[in-house]
Amino acid sequence: MSQGICYLVGAGPGDPLLLTLKGKSRLGRAQVVVYDSLCNPELLDFAPAGAEKIHAGKRAGDHTMPQQDINALLVRETLAGKTVVRLKGGDPFLFGRGGEEAEALAAAGCRFEIVPGITSAIGGPAYAGIPVTHRSHNTTLTIFTGHEDPAKEGSSLDFRAIAAAPGTKVMLMGIERLKTISQSLLDSGMDPQTPVALVREATTPRQQTLRGTLADIAAQAESTGFKAPAVAIFGEVATLDPKLRWFESLPLFGKRIAVTRTRSQAGALTERLRELGADAYELPTIRTEPAPDKRAFYELVAYAHGYDWLVFTSPNGADAFFGAFYEIYRDARDLGGVRIASVGPATAARVNSFRFTVDIQPEKHTAENLVAALAKETSVENLKILVVRPEGGRDVVSDQLSKLGAIVDEAIAYRTVPETEANAAGIARFQKDGADLVTFTSGSTAENFQKLGLPVSSSTKFASIGPVTSAAMRQLGMRVDLEAETHDIPGIVAAIEKFFQREKTPKPSGG
Repeated sequence: MSQGICYLVGAGPGDPLLLTLKGKSRLGRAQVVVYDSLCNPELLDFAPAGAEKIHAGKRAGDHTMPQQDINALLVRETLAGKTVVRLKGGDPFLFGRGGEEAEALAAAGCRFEIVPGITSAIGGPAYAGIPVTHRSHNTTLTIFTGHEDPAKEGSSLDFRAIAAAPGTKVMLMGIERLKTISQSLLDSGMDPQTPVALVREATTPRQQTLRGTLADIAAQAESTGFKAPAVAIFGEVATLDPKLRWFESLPLFGKRIAVTRTRSQAGALTERLRELGADAYELPTIRTEPAPDKRAFYELVAYAHGYDWLVFTSPNGADAFFGAFYEIYRDARDLGGVRIASVGPATAARVNSFRFTVDIQPEKHTAENLVAALAKETSVENLKILVVRPEGGRDVVSDQLSKLGAIVDEAIAYRTVPETEANAAGIARFQKDGADLVTFTSGSTAENFQKLGLPVSSSTKFASIGPVTSAAMRQLGMRVDLEAETHDIPGIVAAIEKFFQREKTPKPSGG
């Protein structure tokens, strides 16, 4: 039996991009992942598909699994020869009980490794525009926990020492006891006018910041229903966030957006929306499957060098075509002198990724404009053209080229089917939280979203990538609240940003 190992990995404060490269690498090796509630569930996608994922709970007042059971689980799985990742919010050694878990592993003779993470004590304030140290305000930092071992008699916190310590104080895991802790600091001589900031769900698009003073922050938190998980910052640096509030000032901050593209394609759109502050999540309604008639498709690919033009109507078609091409041939030159046309920049980029150049791409990214661009370039009469497209897709390109006298063959590269496996998390999220906006990048994404029968709020808006998608949405009886001017991912992102910016702009009063 191979020797097992347990990696104690810091998951960071919430933003999945704050996971370290080493943490991601170790997750990629995991056979077992034991994770806490405060870990972003998206991080589990970095683990292999077959890895066992065990939820260990651990929110304030709600422990799915007692600590001694977690210790025993880590030891048992590691001694069984498995690669175990213990994924812990923030940093495993900062109030994360990682030290206790490491001691249990060491006592059992298990191999283990510590992978530090970004702690919410620093990362949380940073996303709220609060530097925990600043030369003009402080040169020391005190970090303490408001959540102590309930088995201990009394508190081990020396509130007098904390109150007297110069510089910034950061408290983790103490929002439920904020009133008691604030009073203890006041009783210990801390200035009632000390600035305080509370940052809830830090580094995520759900982040909220509450500001006050030591004298009134507990009352504010109670009256506004400000709940955990949150970090508290005490000190002069808490006054800097209005001018350094970079994250909460992003144009789409706090907007909840559901992305309905296929799981394999949703990432680019989701990432761009998140960069603008949106709480974007994936709700894939479709997925692609290989060509229904693989033999017929491969025969057309093999003979592609015999055509005058090769026309791609989607990135998926380019992937399927060149995947098959390089199974058949080893040399790109085997494609011969065929010229290539693409419906839009995303498709062209995919063709370029296979080291081929696109000769024609219309300014407006529709099938009709693609045909017009081809006809403008050359007379297509009697030219042999291979159109690579999905099963059941619009046959505008083939029909119109045939009417112009071209000899057209169709290579059915793939088909789109309803997503039934990879959308459970997205459906649950939509049912729980809804969305301010749902994006549609094809008629099939809209059709299959509608088939899910999810409850949609009257305030939810629908975004379309272009006129073809918009027409399909209207045919389904759906509203089109905004449509991209350029029919690609940058175009729909720009349209969304413009739409919400317009919503924020005060309307001029009449009179």
